[in-house]
Amino acid sequence: MISLALDRPAQKPFDIARLRINLTYLWRHGRIAALDNPMRFTELVQLRKLMDRDPRMVRYSDKIAAKAAAVELLGAEWAVPTLWHGDFLPANCPLSGPAMVKARHGCNQYRAIRTPPTTAEWAALQVLTRKWTAQPYGFWLDEWCYRDVPRGLLAEQLIGGESLPLDYKIYVFGGVATHVQVHLDRDGKHRWMLHDRDYRKLMPSQSDSPAKPHSLPAMLDAAETMARGFSFARVDFYEVDRKPLFGEFCFYPGSGLDPFAADWIDVELGKLWLANL
Repeated sequence: MISLALDRPAQKPFDIARLRINLTYLWRHGRIAALDNPMRFTELVQLRKLMDRDPRMVRYSDKIAAKAAAVELLGAEWAVPTLWHGDFLPANCPLSGPAMVKARHGCNQYRAIRTPPTTAEWAALQVLTRKWTAQPYGFWLDEWCYRDVPRGLLAEQLIGGESLPLDYKIYVFGGVATHVQVHLDRDGKHRWMLHDRDYRKLMPSQSDSPAKPHSLPAMLDAAETMARGFSFARVDFYEVDRKPLFGEFCFYPGSGLDPFAADWIDVELGKLWLANL
């Protein structure tokens, strides 16, 4: 298995990054991250930020390269069609139908286009996307693997209709898919819950109960194929017309700063990651 301790940065930058990581972790979780003896999943995410310099993480964090990898490993039918890509949005909208415009080099940088944009709306989107591409993503959270992803944009065919589709995020430890995190209403009241691989909710008290996706077995197999060789990776999918589609990779879920619904989940996921280092 791939160790986290692949490469240690020079001492001074390492110490500064460690201090910054400890402060952000304390701010979000109310405790210092046990980086010398991590036990929780969220602590191991912080350690990965400091220590893991696997170049494959850079490739798979690039949305264009990751999609190409999905086509190569899974087949063209798994890819959401790309309608356009480039460094900057052109002066005139090149899109003839509904689309999702997103940054290729970062996370949570996207805008859905459901109707043809007016000149003013397109100009506003140009301004927004220039902000996305103005600098590398993830610097302030020390998410190393985004640093060398080429900055740019892509537009994909919009899936899901009037609302964004459910997002199925598969946690894979040592090549084995163990958990399914489901995200609902991503363009509204965003919320999520975690299931085991058999789709049993880890916190039954959570009120939302999204139906088990028809293609879940195929998603689990695909996630294991794409995450092979990593101690941990998350592989994201959608389901449209009962068929699975690849979304993206993630190596720092929530940057390790989003708390789970219960602390025991953080600990249990940490055990799975530690068992594969």
